[in-house]
Order: sequence, then C-alpha cells, then structure tokens
Amino acid sequence: MPEYGKGQVRSADGTTIGYRQRGCGPGLILMHGGMQASQHLMKLADALCTDFRVYVPDRRGRGLSGPYGDGFGMQQEIEDLQALVTATGASRVFGLSSGALVTLRTALVTPSLDRIALYEPPLSIDGSVPADWVRRFDHEIAAGKRSSALITALRGLGVEPVLGRIPRFVIVPLMTIGSRVQRDLPEDDVPIAELIPTQHFDMRIIREMADTVEEYATLRAHVLLLNGTKSPAYFGAALKRLATVLPHAQSITLPGLGHSGPENDGAPLVVAQALRDFFGAR
Repeated sequence: MPEYGKGQVRSADGTTIGYRQRGCGPGLILMHGGMQASQHLMKLADALCTDFRVYVPDRRGRGLSGPYGDGFGMQQEIEDLQALVTATGASRVFGLSSGALVTLRTALVTPSLDRIALYEPPLSIDGSVPADWVRRFDHEIAAGKRSSALITALRGLGVEPVLGRIPRFVIVPLMTIGSRVQRDLPEDDVPIAELIPTQHFDMRIIREMADTVEEYATLRAHVLLLNGTKSPAYFGAALKRLATVLPHAQSITLPGLGHSGPENDGAPLVVAQALRDFFGAR
C-alpha cells in the first residue's frame, strides 16, 4: 500500500486520538467498525485519496489512540470525532457499523458536518440487534479465550453466516493459529487478538443508542444510507426506519455485498464509488 502520514488530536478528556492520513482535496473522515482499527479501511482510503484528503482514525481503545478511560460511552466517541473534525476542518464523514452509529450521533450535535454516509449502523429498534451472546463473550474474554470470543461475537451478530455451519471445535483452533500468524504485522497495524475485546465497548454504545431513531428527525446533514444484500436483515430494517425519519436522506443497496463491504477484504472500490458520488469529488 502507498505510504500514509500520521497525526493525532486531543479529545475533550485529554485522550489522544491518532489517525492515518492520505491524499489531497476536501477532508473526509472514515470511521471503522467493531473489532477493527484504521488498517481495515485503508483500501477504501486508497480508492478515495485522489479526490479527498482522507483521515482514518483508530477509534479510542486501540492502535494509535489512547485508552477508553473510566465511564466510557457514546459521549466520549462523539468528543473524539469532534476533535478530529475541528483539527482537520473535514465536513464529510463515513462510518461503518458502530462507526456509523458514532458518525450519526456526532452529526446530530456538530453543525459543521454537512454530509455523512452510514454503512449498516447497528441501530437497535425494539431489540432488533442480537445481544444475548454478550454474556458468553465477556466470560470468554475474561478467561483468555479470545478466539472463542471472536466466534461468539461473529455468530451472535450474524455477520459471518458461514461460521454458523462450521462446528466450534473445528474453527476455534484455526482462529487461534491465525492470530499467532498475525504477529508480523506492519508497524501501525493492531493484531486481531488485541481488537477482539473492544467489542465489549462497542456493544455498550449499541445499547446506549438503542431506540433513539426518532431523535434524528432534526438532523440537518445530508445522509447516505448504505447496505448490502447479503447482510443480516436487522441492518436493513434500521436503515429503512432511518430513511423515514431523516429530513435529507438517500438510500443505496449494494448487490452482493455483506457487512464487510467497505473493508479491505470486502468490496471497497464499489463502496468508494458510491461515496465519491455522494460526497462530491473535485
């Protein structure tokens, strides 16, 4: 991959938020999802950097950024993104999954954001986002069984349906081996073993944002709602509900894509084209 620059800002509570940056043009921030870091959106950044100055932060608790801190919740995520918006002057933000939740909530209280794009935010409506797996996940993390916890989370959320057809006693050892192989990562990349526990905190903000859809009726920003045809139905249901509430929204369904569509191993070029059209290339 091409080289990228790095920078950092200070959030309201003093926590460092580090980011990668690439390209030139209007500022565009890319917010990754759960059990991820900036590394997972770098192919998307590559596809957009000829038209935008792209900033890809490591959200709090991983990589180039500081720890979650006491009392972590959506307010800290909002303040982190606001600090980056203030420092970069970016008025466009894309968010994937829990990063889309952060983007949506931040736009509600940040008038300078005039365009946001949301890829499958897990906005729970009447309990639509599965959460009955979280207790088992937390127990497995506490016991040091991170590969098992990863399987529990992916199966629980339904974002990797193939895993539902493979016995746990087969897939867990394979995941464990894969995590060990990851030791020789590029300097700024975060090993998956370190990212797995972060899902606990993402579930915290998912619970906090549950049943808040009507609150976005006052959002002034223009919003692009994105989802794939291979994703769990609860993502599409949330987007349909948002489309009826948001004053300035348009929706695009991307054939053949799943929840990982924007990621390096998904279809980032397809997502990039939709974002380029919406955000307005130079």
